[in-house]
Amino acid sequence: MGPATEHPLRYALVNELHARPSPRLAAPSTSVFVAFKEPHDAANRDYDRDMAHLVELTTRHGGPRPDAEESHYQGQLGRYALKWESHTEFVTYMATTPGLPIRPFDPSAAAIFPEEWQLHAPGKRVAAVMVQVDILPDNPEEVLGKISDWFAQESLTAVWVLEEAAMIATDFRIDANGWMRFAMFVRRDVGEARTGRLVHRLVELETYRAMSMLGLGRARELSRRLNELEVQLAAIVESMNDDSRPADAVLQDLLSISAELEAQAMQHSFRFGATTAYQAIVMDRIEALRETRFLGRQMLTEFMRRRYLPAMRTTASAEGRLRTMLERTTRAAELLRTRVDVERSAQNQELMTRMDRRADLQLRLQHTVEGLSVVAISYYAVGLLSYALYPVASNLGVDKAYLIAGLTPLVVLAVWGGMRQIRKRLHRHAPGDDF
Repeated sequence: MGPATEHPLRYALVNELHARPSPRLAAPSTSVFVAFKEPHDAANRDYDRDMAHLVELTTRHGGPRPDAEESHYQGQLGRYALKWESHTEFVTYMATTPGLPIRPFDPSAAAIFPEEWQLHAPGKRVAAVMVQVDILPDNPEEVLGKISDWFAQESLTAVWVLEEAAMIATDFRIDANGWMRFAMFVRRDVGEARTGRLVHRLVELETYRAMSMLGLGRARELSRRLNELEVQLAAIVESMNDDSRPADAVLQDLLSISAELEAQAMQHSFRFGATTAYQAIVMDRIEALRETRFLGRQMLTEFMRRRYLPAMRTTASAEGRLRTMLERTTRAAELLRTRVDVERSAQNQELMTRMDRRADLQLRLQHTVEGLSVVAISYYAVGLLSYALYPVASNLGVDKAYLIAGLTPLVVLAVWGGMRQIRKRLHRHAPGDDF
């Protein structure tokens, strides 16, 4: 088959499947990970600033320059292997290096990401993770002493993953240096690719957890505003039965609340939709670990069920409440519009009745005017004709009084007949008029 048979995007789409491979890690090793997000409208941010920030880091460490057209990058920066990815709302940097620091989770392990460089990032840091990967001792109970010293006991989570191929521990807390810490112990026969995928899932778990919980703050702000609007909406609905208040005024108040609710929905729709998507990814990453209980310690699913899912339910509740209030205002507005239409129909009917009465009065007045007009025209016509016919009457020996008496009924009939002809002619030109 020639090139003409290929879809123009076929190769690009297939290559996208392999564009962001997980790092290959051999225990012991250390991974540090940071994610940056613009505080507002991150989906429409300036991607050139993200690339410039990456170039600054690679230049600082003498690494290969990234391609400005790519959304991902991998390169060796000194003893660190750097992996950079650009996502819809955020960018991530993951640096891995062989070996462990002298002290567990020592901040010097993150020296590849200098504080000054992080301060100049186009956005704010939403995730900072340090993962230490070590060899699992022959006696797994030896790990308990280490993780007890490293993590807070009340939130300690320790699980077997991937059919006990490795053990993972964390407390989901941020240490004094701003890092969330994960300890991972792998068996000696676990390959570098599998170890790398495990570390990648852990940093993704924390990143998407942080991104999903951004919706919690928005949900709380929305709930406070909905509390205020709900009181106003209830008062408006109750006033719908108050006949002393015009329905137009009530409808205007209701439309004002409806407009604000629509604005709130527009402002929060993206964040709530993203929260739902990120939550699904978090639960998917936990499921992919295939965790089992480690020496009676708390599991990831248990921690998430008690600490994480309530926050997600709060967000979903605020979104559902907003949707319900929008539906309520829509129904109330429809009822008010019906009431307004009925009142306007009654007003229109009353107006038409008054117009009919006025038309009837006008018709009667018109007939009265026509009668008076016939009399007036006849009077002047008889006067004119009497002057014109008086000489003839004198020659014929007819008295003037008899002449006027004879002319009067004839003139009146003639004038009346002429008026009827005029009215019929006007009626033909305006068939909708009632004369």
